[in-house]
Amino acid sequence: MEIKYWSDIACPFCYIGSNRMKRAMKEIGIYDETPLEFKSFELDPNAPQETTESYVNHFTRGNKALEPQAKQKMAYIESMAKGDGLPMDINSVVPTNTGDAHRLIKLAESKGNPELTEKVIKRFYQVYFNDGKSIADHDVLTNAAVEAGLDKDDVEKVLNSDEYHQDVFNDENEAHQSGIQAAPFFVINNKYAISGAQPYEVFLKALKQVQAEESKENA
Repeated sequence: MEIKYWSDIACPFCYIGSNRMKRAMKEIGIYDETPLEFKSFELDPNAPQETTESYVNHFTRGNKALEPQAKQKMAYIESMAKGDGLPMDINSVVPTNTGDAHRLIKLAESKGNPELTEKVIKRFYQVYFNDGKSIADHDVLTNAAVEAGLDKDDVEKVLNSDEYHQDVFNDENEAHQSGIQAAPFFVINNKYAISGAQPYEVFLKALKQVQAEESKENA
């Protein structure tokens, strides 16, 4: 089985949805041997590198009348995450550009170590949704990437260049060509698709179905 998913570090539903997919993979015993490919999908490629904007204002685009509704949605998202055991302090989120984070994930993937890539992705989600720091800040990114296991010199080399920019663009172009307009978006065996942070049971059911089909084909 092969699984790929389009995701953004700034997307709470990507954080939650990818965690549910990984849990489901572990539940049926395929996590360790099944390729799980992270595909870049920037929700806002034009987001600023620096901002003083609050996450509430980011939700409302400055419309004060929408703040109560936005706060309610934010509380719902945080409760979803915590219900899945994911740390989240949504009020502390700094809504900035995620392009450099995506490039460092590509760096991690280049090492050929899926466990390392997962550690980097997980740490970046924590920075964005729990640490209250800017995921666009190069010092923050460097520290987080090194904590997750990347080499500091490699990280700084990427951040001081446009390395892996084309890889990120290629992922996003592939999504566009495939008609994918939102994240998270999961594709199993280039055949089955799951859109959004569906309930855990949806991921589990889909994986069991594909696993059963593969067993019949190999029988």
